[in-house]
Amino acid sequence: MGMGNGTVVFDLDGTLADTSGDLLAAANHCFRSMGLGDQLDAGVAADRAVAFRGGRAMLTEGLRRAGRLDEDVVTQYFPRFISAYGAAIDVHTVLYPGAMEAVAALRAAGMAVGICTNKPEGLAQTLLERLGVRGEFGALIGADTLPVRKPHPQPLAETVARLGGRAERACLIGDTITDRDTARALGVPVVLVTFGPEGEAVSALKPDALLHDYAALPDIVVRLFAEQVAP
Repeated sequence: MGMGNGTVVFDLDGTLADTSGDLLAAANHCFRSMGLGDQLDAGVAADRAVAFRGGRAMLTEGLRRAGRLDEDVVTQYFPRFISAYGAAIDVHTVLYPGAMEAVAALRAAGMAVGICTNKPEGLAQTLLERLGVRGEFGALIGADTLPVRKPHPQPLAETVARLGGRAERACLIGDTITDRDTARALGVPVVLVTFGPEGEAVSALKPDALLHDYAALPDIVVRLFAEQVAP
């Protein structure tokens, strides 16, 4: 069997792109409007890790630090967070080194490539368009595309289906326990990157492979697909 006929699905935040700076800026915008000043710092790995858990996680953490934790305030400010983030979505965000070269190599090998993210679909579309890479991905499923989101397996299954692939020859590239659990739920291999804020700690999640550098991804994917097809 050749290298083709495979489907590779990527998470977005913390996997393809470091979006933490713009996410934290939007959260700090909310804290300043509450009169609390900046509560989170893009220079701190732990704060970048909170960013990749999303808007509610950042609002919760900042309020907790300020001694003002209140779920109603988190709910109230979440739309303002989304608005601030959407208005400045690509100021600090960068694609990880080698990410798009790896995507190009996978496509050149005949594989289908898509994105399955817990970012709202509209924001994910906008970001990928601003970064100039939306056309490189054959499908995009966001947090609100379906009634369920990762770690439910359906968004991943739907991404694979839209790419014309099948779960028996698919894999997920991600950076968190959410991605690991999503892949396990669908029964596909998962590769976790070690260059996110969690770093090497993701090895504790026992992924099928660790990715330290995007240059290694095509070979890892070929190996995983070979193991899937093997008896």
